[in-house]
Amino acid sequence: MTTRIPSRPIGRSGLEASVLSLGSWHTYDRMDFADAVEMVAFAVEHGVNLFDVGVYGFRGMQPPVFTDVLFSAIVRAAGIPRESYLLSEKLWLEGYGEGGFRPQLEHALFRVGSDYADLVVLGDLRRDDLELRDLVLDLAGLAEAGLIRAWGVNNWSASNIQALLDIAAEEGVPGPALAQLKYSVARRSIPDGAPFARLWEQGLSMQASDVMEGGILAGNASPGREVGRDPGAVRERIVADLPAFIALAEELGTTPARLAVAFTLTHPATATTLFGASRLEQVRSNLEAVALVDRLSAETIRARVAPFWADRDAVDPEGP
Repeated sequence: MTTRIPSRPIGRSGLEASVLSLGSWHTYDRMDFADAVEMVAFAVEHGVNLFDVGVYGFRGMQPPVFTDVLFSAIVRAAGIPRESYLLSEKLWLEGYGEGGFRPQLEHALFRVGSDYADLVVLGDLRRDDLELRDLVLDLAGLAEAGLIRAWGVNNWSASNIQALLDIAAEEGVPGPALAQLKYSVARRSIPDGAPFARLWEQGLSMQASDVMEGGILAGNASPGREVGRDPGAVRERIVADLPAFIALAEELGTTPARLAVAFTLTHPATATTLFGASRLEQVRSNLEAVALVDRLSAETIRARVAPFWADRDAVDPEGP
């Protein structure tokens, strides 16, 4: 591949993200350091500018987590200047307390070696003792202090996101620019449903995640690493559909992994699709998915993968 992938706006934040973004969950700590440097340098050279490097653990955890720390060394070794990429950090609501998000964010930035995050994404909303207005105003304060540029949420319900947007409008501060959602040929009910359609109409963008179901949709029915949650209990069906999905990819002259990534790019609200990689070849293959959309057309891809929609009627389109 010689061309660079395009970018799309993240909501109305003013940030432009590459249509593919690179995650760090269970990646860099499984790689040889030199290979990781080569992989990240290759991604940047071909237009990837958004990196998700959240702290996936806590102090005292055994074994300790350090994939985000490794990222800081990787970009230094690759000679990639901070201003040339967008840093996305996770903020966990379990850690929200005295001092708001700032202590957690400063710790994350210390680990990754940066003075600011371009984007922060709030983790799943599992607490019922939080005032959404407090979160919105706290994030506005972080933006005012120059610690963040934009923010979004991960797997929140449509009604809670709407509440965030309404509060931000009332307070005259920036609201969420992005929703990170599970989105794949198998899991479509939430991003493709009516509740989120109303959010997309208001300018919210999507970051598609879990696009390969932990490697299953790439052709591996028994992935050797941890796979995310299974909303709707449809993973068994996804595995059962895998031979037919592989056959479709072959018919279309591509691989199941590329077809899985290409599908996510066909949603009009997708700003960027997040994927993890621990080999250069995985990055190279996923970059080629962008050209696949142009070759086949979004309409063709969506029509051909329709039989693999596993969570249709299995989850509430409103979201968690």
